[in-house]
Amino acid sequence: EEEGEVEEKEDEADEEEGKYEKFWKAFGKYIKMGLIEDAANRTRLAKLLRYATSKSGDKEISLEEYVANMKEEQKNIYYISGEDKESLLKSPSVEKLLAMDYEIIFMTDSVDEYTVQHLTEFEGKRLINASREGLKLEEGDKDKRREELYKDKFKPLTDYIKETLGKKVEKVMISKHLVSSPVVALSADYGWTAQMEKVMKSQAFSDQSKFEFMKSKRNFGINPRHPMIVELNSKIKDGSADEATKDSVLSLYLSAVVAAGYQLTPEDAVDFSTRVASIVSSSIGVAVDAPLEPEIEVQDDVVEEEEGEEESGEEESGEEESGE
Repeated sequence: EEEGEVEEKEDEADEEEGKYEKFWKAFGKYIKMGLIEDAANRTRLAKLLRYATSKSGDKEISLEEYVANMKEEQKNIYYISGEDKESLLKSPSVEKLLAMDYEIIFMTDSVDEYTVQHLTEFEGKRLINASREGLKLEEGDKDKRREELYKDKFKPLTDYIKETLGKKVEKVMISKHLVSSPVVALSADYGWTAQMEKVMKSQAFSDQSKFEFMKSKRNFGINPRHPMIVELNSKIKDGSADEATKDSVLSLYLSAVVAAGYQLTPEDAVDFSTRVASIVSSSIGVAVDAPLEPEIEVQDDVVEEEEGEEESGEEESGEEESGE
């Protein structure tokens, strides 16, 4: 009897969950908008929110469920916003969090960026955007000392990158986000994220001057354990940096910007296209400045012959039609 009651309760819970899923699909956007507008009921509305996460599979879970699933040492709620779950899962920004087995919320609705501006914490846990600088991870003395050692060791490279990129980036630093990728482009704490940039740019009457100011706040993070970064730092330290070193830095920056979901400026887009073409040329053994092949020659008499055949074919078809 007890087993039967348990199964019955589980079925009822599944049914309720199915009903709420339908309700959320129909009215979820309005709840998010209500959370922005209704400050008095913000906490109650936050409990109604549902998001896909790195551990939820095909389901969407509540913030309460997320907090209940948090690891013991985890202090914050981590999220990232973008176009879709699949691309966000591959973002360099979340590599460290995934390696630590922290659950990450994926916000793929255009209104989500506005919602989290008004929902800075939930049940005493801060909401941290993984695509911004500083993951606010718990660090011991050993971790802090290691970071200082990395800063000193890679100072030649970080200074060189800042000089090379100039106003393209606000800051170049040792990144805490990376595990396997060499570099990452991050939003500064007071700049727009890549997703917010897209949302604001899509608005018909957006303030262009504000857009230009906010979008420029980007930071560039390097992975001190990646062999490419180690080699670049060595070249700069021993004074063997050349034009190829500068090209490598610019290529890494542009690839990081694209991977982060930012839109390239027209100037950077042309530069990126040229660099990709150069890489392809090099990989197949063709010089970038190789001359074009001459056009295929078409003999005049062949053209006339073909035209004559077409005309005679048209006459024959005309005769056949008249005969009928």
